[in-house]
Amino acid sequence: MGVPRVRTREEDRPTAVAPAAGHGPGAVREDVPVPRRDAVRRLRTPRRPRIRFEILLIAISYWTYSMIRNAVPEQKAQALRNADWIWELEHTLGIAVEQSLNQAANGVTWLIVSMNYYYATLHFVVTIGVLVWLYRRHPGRYSAARTVLFATTAVALLGYYLYPLAPPRLMETVRFVDTVQVHDTWGSMASGNMANVSNQYAAMPSMHIGWSVWCGIMIAVLAAPLWAKLLGWLYPAVTLLVIVCTANHFWLDAVGGVLCLGIGFAVSRAWYGAPAHRLPRLVPASSS
Repeated sequence: MGVPRVRTREEDRPTAVAPAAGHGPGAVREDVPVPRRDAVRRLRTPRRPRIRFEILLIAISYWTYSMIRNAVPEQKAQALRNADWIWELEHTLGIAVEQSLNQAANGVTWLIVSMNYYYATLHFVVTIGVLVWLYRRHPGRYSAARTVLFATTAVALLGYYLYPLAPPRLMETVRFVDTVQVHDTWGSMASGNMANVSNQYAAMPSMHIGWSVWCGIMIAVLAAPLWAKLLGWLYPAVTLLVIVCTANHFWLDAVGGVLCLGIGFAVSRAWYGAPAHRLPRLVPASSS
């Protein structure tokens, strides 16, 4: 018989067992320290939004967006060259009908003036309205939906910087009607005196389309009444017609806006682990 083996003090210590890997929106790597892992999980877990924080966040975000967008150098020569290139590309693709639509709509005064005011106001009114609706009726999905909108806008700012583009109404080689200027429409920052405080060469991508498609998807997917869902799909379609008829954007600007929105949805899904509509509509009071 051999001599019994004496256990060392180190061997007597209990063996640490690694916690099971997490699953779902809050899952993180196991090599992350527990306090940090818990903090990340809390940030990624949908919670009840706070009205004061949301108002402040939206105000600061829009102010920052406006400042950055307007601070992008107005590279007029390059923006006009890009507009000519876009116009030629659309001719190649067989979709260069913006000029015909612009001139046809301009011939019906009440219609084009209505479109001018639509372009100047609903872009903000409807977007804010949908945010308020989500905040009140879908608090568990609000943060994820808002993240889509913010990420989309952030990507658009990069587009304004990298690809200055003149809108059709400012082209020098093709005649478009600047409908706001011709009909003296109040409130638009696209033409007239207000144009001096806004970058006129930031047409690509179109956030009128990015934001309106976001609004349309949120309404169509989350609203219960059929008429509301139909309005959700109709809103971005009408917006597309308006931005073209008023000569503020090309068709391809709209494509750029949709691409930015796709990135916004991808960012939100990656952070929360699921699309906004798949998250719980309500959150427990303890999540506040």
